[in-house]
Amino acid sequence: MRREELLDAAEDLLADQGSSALTLAAVAERAGCSKGGLLYHFSTKEALIKGMVERLIEEFDELVAAQGHDTYTKNYLAATFAAVQSGRLRRWAVVTGASGNLYLLAPLREAMARWHREGLETEPDPAAAQIVRLACEGLWDVASHDPGLYDDGRYAELKRGLLALLPG
Repeated sequence: MRREELLDAAEDLLADQGSSALTLAAVAERAGCSKGGLLYHFSTKEALIKGMVERLIEEFDELVAAQGHDTYTKNYLAATFAAVQSGRLRRWAVVTGASGNLYLLAPLREAMARWHREGLETEPDPAAAQIVRLACEGLWDVASHDPGLYDDGRYAELKRGLLALLPG
């Protein structure tokens, strides 16, 4: 059983049943492996949550880096819409909801601070850049509570509106 499959199983379990259902035995069952197989990769529930948080940060960083725009904010905006529309958003909501442990959420808080400070000094309009980044966070939050709220056309409209706030 691969580590990624175990993380997927944990996220699926959380999405379907909530954080109270997240136990190592339940994740192993969902993944179709023995508890020993799960323990090989994640020795505790905290290690499993830490793995989900780390993967989330890494995947979003990669998504931002993969965009080809001229400013960090435009890359951040494009990555946010790509994540929300592709369903990768669920990880954000799942990990946030899963961990009541501030220590386990510290890397996510650090990444969030970095994402909101990155490149502001090189933005043509730093205030507009911050507004767009904050709007992206609002989109993540709303879509996490109601994933079907917007269709692709509405997402495109929202994205165009946010891009219009940025110079260039």
